[in-house]
Amino acid sequence: MAKWNWLQGLRYCVTGAAVALAGSVAVAGDATPIPDTAVANPDKIFQQTSYDLYDASCEAPAAKCGPNGACGSNSGCNSDGYGGLAESLGMGCWNCSDDPWKLNAHEGVEFGGWAQFGYSSAPTAFNNGAQDKRILLNQGWLYADRAATSECGEWGWGYHADFLYGADGANTNSFGNNAGQFDLHPSFAHGDRADWAIPQLYAEITNGDWTVKAGHFYTLHGYEVVQATGNFFFTHAYTMNYAEPFTHTGFIVTKQVSENTEVYGGWTAGFDTGFDQRNGGSNFIGGYSTALSENTQLTQIVSFGDFGAGFAPPIVAPAGPLNEDGSFALSTVVDHQISDKLNYVFHSDVLRTGVYDTFGVNQYLIYQVTDCVGAGARMEWWKSDGRSVNAMTVGLNLKPHSNVTVRPEYRYDWSPAGNTNAGINSTEGRVDQSHGTFAVDVILTF
Repeated sequence: MAKWNWLQGLRYCVTGAAVALAGSVAVAGDATPIPDTAVANPDKIFQQTSYDLYDASCEAPAAKCGPNGACGSNSGCNSDGYGGLAESLGMGCWNCSDDPWKLNAHEGVEFGGWAQFGYSSAPTAFNNGAQDKRILLNQGWLYADRAATSECGEWGWGYHADFLYGADGANTNSFGNNAGQFDLHPSFAHGDRADWAIPQLYAEITNGDWTVKAGHFYTLHGYEVVQATGNFFFTHAYTMNYAEPFTHTGFIVTKQVSENTEVYGGWTAGFDTGFDQRNGGSNFIGGYSTALSENTQLTQIVSFGDFGAGFAPPIVAPAGPLNEDGSFALSTVVDHQISDKLNYVFHSDVLRTGVYDTFGVNQYLIYQVTDCVGAGARMEWWKSDGRSVNAMTVGLNLKPHSNVTVRPEYRYDWSPAGNTNAGINSTEGRVDQSHGTFAVDVILTF
C-alpha cells in the first residue's frame, strides 16, 4: 500500500505541476519552439530515425523543377541528383519543401499530433489481430509540450502529455499495471479495433547540462518507437515488440558530459507501468549515447532489477512470474551515415528474466532517393524459446506534401522451426514456416 501511495502521489504531483506550469508560462516567458525535426519533442535517442517525417530541408520545387514545378528534360532535376525513375514520376517536384502546418502554440505550450490510417494483409508484431485485411485508425495522437529551458544558470521547468486513440492504444497503454489502474481501466477499451491511452505524462526540469524527467514516459531502450512519426516502417521488428518495454513510471536524469556524449540514469517501477507498481517492480535504467566519429553514433541502454509481473511476453505462456530480481535488458544501437544519402543502423536487444530469454539483431539500410522520397530495407533475426524467426522488410516513404507521408512496404517472415508463437501462422493443423505481408499507412500531421 505504501508503494502505491508513493506512486499515486507522483502522479498527482506531475499532473498538478503541469496545470500550474500552464498557468505560469506567460510569466516565465515563452519556451524555445520545438525544432521541426522533433515530433512530440522526443528525447535525442528517438531522433535517430534516418528519414525524418518533419524534414524541412528540401529546396523549393521552383528551384529544382522550374517555375511551374513540372519536371522535364530541361528542368534541371537531373543535375540536382533526382533523375531516373524519381524524375519521370515527378517525385522530385512534390511540395514537401514548405514548413509543415502545425497547431498554433499558446503562451509557450506547443500542441500537435497526427492521424495514422493503416492497412495490413495479415497481423504482424505490434499490429493487433484486428489489422488483418482492414483499414484502421492506428493512431489518433494529440500532444501538449512545454519545453524545459534553462537561462543564466537558473532551473527551467516543462512538461509533456500525450493522448492516443486507435488500434495501437492497446499496445500503448500501461499494460504492466494492476488491472484497472491509470489507462488500463476498462473504460479505456473500445473493442478490438480501438483503445484510449495516455502514453506519456511527465514533468521535466533542466539546468545547464542536467535534466531530470519524472512521471510516466517512453523507454530509452531500442531504436524503433511507438510513435508512427518516429519510424521508417509501418510494421515493427520482433525485438521492439517482444524484448523491450514501451513505457515506465519513475525518473530519468540526463547529463551532457561533453559536446558529443550524454549519460542517463534513473529508477522505474518495473516495465510498462503508468503510476502503478505491480508485484514489487523496481529497476535501474541508464546508459549513454556518444559519437564514435563524425558519422557514427553509439547508444547503449541497460535495465536491471525487478521488471514486475506486468512484463509478460505475449508469445509465451511463462511457467512462473516474471518479477524476479536479477532480470536484465540491454539494447545497443549503432547509427552510421555512410554518405549524404545512405544510412546504416545496427540494433540488438538482449533480455533475460529467468523464465524468458530472448536475443535479436536488426539491421537497416535507408536511402534518400530525393528530398521527398526515401527507400529502406530492414533485416531481422530474433530468437526466443530456442527457436529463431527471420523477417525481411522493404518499403518506401513518400511525401507528396510536408504534412503527408505514405509508407508502403512488403514484409516476408520465415522460421526454420515454424515458431507459431512469433506470428508465423498455423493452418489446418500444420505450421506455415513462412508468409508474406503487404502493409501501407498514411500519416497526416498537424
